[in-house]
Amino acid sequence: MISTLQPKVRGIILDMDGVLWRGNESIGSLPKIFEAVQTLGLKVTFATNNATLSPKQYQEKLASFGVIVETWQIINSAMAAVFLLKKLFPTGGYVFAIGEDGLLSTLAEGGFYQNEDGALAVIVALDRQLTYQKLCRATRLIRSGLPFIGTNSDKTLAVPGGFDPGAGAILGAIEISTDVKPTVVGKPSPVMLELAMQRMQTSEADTLVVGDRLETDILGGFNAGCRTALVLSGVTKESDIEKWSPKPDLVVANLESLLC
Repeated sequence: MISTLQPKVRGIILDMDGVLWRGNESIGSLPKIFEAVQTLGLKVTFATNNATLSPKQYQEKLASFGVIVETWQIINSAMAAVFLLKKLFPTGGYVFAIGEDGLLSTLAEGGFYQNEDGALAVIVALDRQLTYQKLCRATRLIRSGLPFIGTNSDKTLAVPGGFDPGAGAILGAIEISTDVKPTVVGKPSPVMLELAMQRMQTSEADTLVVGDRLETDILGGFNAGCRTALVLSGVTKESDIEKWSPKPDLVVANLESLLC
């Protein structure tokens, strides 16, 4: 299927949740899929809006499914948040973050440390230990004038058996309570995709963005100037495509159908 695209694809940027796995269950045989990637001579990076895990943790999760990659191949929305924070606050400092260990460790590596007192900005990601108290703190800080940055606006997270609330649900609660729209750095912003192409040394013309969400992966690929492939193994149904624009270049059942 991928071979039908012209000009020839040299690099692929893969989303993970809903493309490679749902929760801790793989979608298809990942070793077989990545053997096909190697056979086709494709460069590959991973760009996920999910900021709950660090690149090292994603590397370990891929390895648990039999796929060996380097950490430089993995880009998440927490890294995009650090990219923006460094533009706003070059010397680093304190932030108030709603999120899990992957977000906090990435922020710390970039020079931004969790501390409500003296916080420069509020960063919000998926947090499966979310409490009302965290929402209160974020609301008060944003109402005091601090920048409100969201890692991603994904409304749901694909899990075995269905969908759980995503980071977008948390952003929505805070937006309603503050009347402030967040600056969202994950897809459909092209920041992560541009960084992925830079690392693969590919261009927009020969890079394919693969994902399961029209409003993030496909729109993000379009915003980055790349061709796109939608997999139906995640949140999007085939009927959703009829009313969506821009249309993906390819629509396939799953990643294996695209590559094997």
